[in-house]
Parts: sequence; structure tokens; C-alpha cells
Amino acid sequence: MQIASTTSTTGPVSSSSGSSDIAKLQKQLRELTEQLKGLASSDMDAKAKQQKAKLLQAQIQMVQAQITAIQRAQQQEQQRAQAAKAEGAAASAAQQQKAQSVKNPPAGLGNNVDTYA
Repeated sequence: MQIASTTSTTGPVSSSSGSSDIAKLQKQLRELTEQLKGLASSDMDAKAKQQKAKLLQAQIQMVQAQITAIQRAQQQEQQRAQAAKAEGAAASAAQQQKAQSVKNPPAGLGNNVDTYA
């Protein structure tokens, strides 16, 4: 009986490594699916076929879960990057507004009053 190996991913996933991991897992998923399809025409006895089918289905589910986890991590990373970009833009806008207010102080009563000594 052939058992395909599975890999687990932990920690932050960069989009390039995540994409290559997904591609590898998708290939593994196709191979497992082909093994499951080929099981129907194999010459194994019914009980062995059933056990192998359960094993392959469990492996397929694990690979699908890994793909989902990587995709979720990529999505979270994109959201973090967008939030950081928006935060940086907001800070830049606030800094520009502060610099502008220093150059042109708001007109108040003190600016329009003449003082004599």
C-alpha cells in the first residue's frame, strides 16, 4: 500500500512561498484523487479497497485543509499589508496637515487686533 506524505505549514506565509506550497499541495491532491479513482479498478479484495479508500479520503481532506489554511494565511497577510498601507497614508496626511497649519496659522481675533504701546 502506498501512502503519500503530507506536509504541514506553520508560521507566516509569504505570497510567493504560499503559492508554491499551494501548487505542490494541489498536485498532491490530484495524485491522491487519481489513486482513489484507480482503486475501483484494482484487483484488491473488497475490505482492503474500503480501507485504502478511507485512507485516501482522509489524506485528501488533510491536503484540502492545508490548502485552505495557506489561503487563509495569505488573505490575512494581504489584509495586514493593506491596513499598514492605510495607516501609513493616514499618518502622512496628518503630518502634512500639521505642517500646513504651522505655515498658515488659523485666523483668530489676536491676528486682527492692533496693539499700541
